[in-house]
Amino acid sequence: MTDALKRLSDEGVAIWLDDLSRQRITSGNLAELIDQQHVVGVTTNPSIFQKAISEGHGYDQQLGDLAAREVTVEEAIRMITTADVRDAADILRPVFDATGGQDGRVSIEVDPRLAHNTRATTAEARQLAWLVDRPNTLIKIPATRAGIPAITETIGLGISVNVTLIFSLERYREVMDAYLAGLEKAKAAGLDLSKIHSVASFFVSRVDSEIDKRLDGIGTDEAKALKGKAALANARLAYQAYEEVFSSDRWAALDKANANKQRPLWASTGVKDPSYKDTLYVEDLVAPGTVNTMPEATLEATGDHGQISGNTIAGTYEQARAELDAVEKLGIGYDDVVQLLEDEGVDKFEASWNDLLKSTEAELKRLAPSEG
Repeated sequence: MTDALKRLSDEGVAIWLDDLSRQRITSGNLAELIDQQHVVGVTTNPSIFQKAISEGHGYDQQLGDLAAREVTVEEAIRMITTADVRDAADILRPVFDATGGQDGRVSIEVDPRLAHNTRATTAEARQLAWLVDRPNTLIKIPATRAGIPAITETIGLGISVNVTLIFSLERYREVMDAYLAGLEKAKAAGLDLSKIHSVASFFVSRVDSEIDKRLDGIGTDEAKALKGKAALANARLAYQAYEEVFSSDRWAALDKANANKQRPLWASTGVKDPSYKDTLYVEDLVAPGTVNTMPEATLEATGDHGQISGNTIAGTYEQARAELDAVEKLGIGYDDVVQLLEDEGVDKFEASWNDLLKSTEAELKRLAPSEG
């Protein structure tokens, strides 16, 4: 079952699970995935927590205690989610220690309603790092216009960051620049750069979903021939940008100070189109120094029938650029697509957060002690 996952890991791809729940922690499932499926990290987001809390009764004890204390629904969510992240971080701590802090990480996201407020995002990142209080936490900050300076500030404080919701190559370069600027601030403040880590979550499948829809709308044979190619091309060119930035003179100065590279993380790697192979965004994005965070179904599919055949990014840049250019020539604007996806991404996380507020509030009312 795990041969393909082991090969993937051996190629330098860190396998992270894009899911977390109290049940996964207490049942021993997370520890089992680490032990048997080469999982070395966990990512979360508001959608994942909304699903976890609304299903089953794994949170009843804590929710009952919070209801008895009459805490606000927002405080309840913070207590619940940080407890799960803290416990998952403890389970992953041996991986963290064995990899010198590179893996064994658990990500928790700032309140997505703050995505367009730099100062509030930075304050929230600091608060979350303090609440979880584990060295193997990554604070997720969305790569919005306001998120970019928040990344620099947060890294400058010595807090490790997972930058999320990256769709465009231009924004990705801004993210890497923000990371380097943060490291420079941390260095000037006398912080130990070897303790600061970051990943840049570059979203994959949603790019195909949007561009394929537009290609179908055009309907020509030329358009149909480009379906399922844009997302991989976009991600591969992101890796090219990563190689450029982390071989620059600016990086060399930070490297001498024991800084860590900001690894590209392939996110949204579950296939949305059932006509595509379910391991497409794993097999075709293999390169050293990357992370692939997978929903459990994608993890299982890769373990079961994934074909890992070495580096599948090296040597693809010219072809990738040609494919994106071909899409553009058909009248599908790249900048328009990636901006739409960023806006939708923030909106979706905000909607999930609001759903989480509503469902948690209902649970607090259900479990509140009766008067008397």
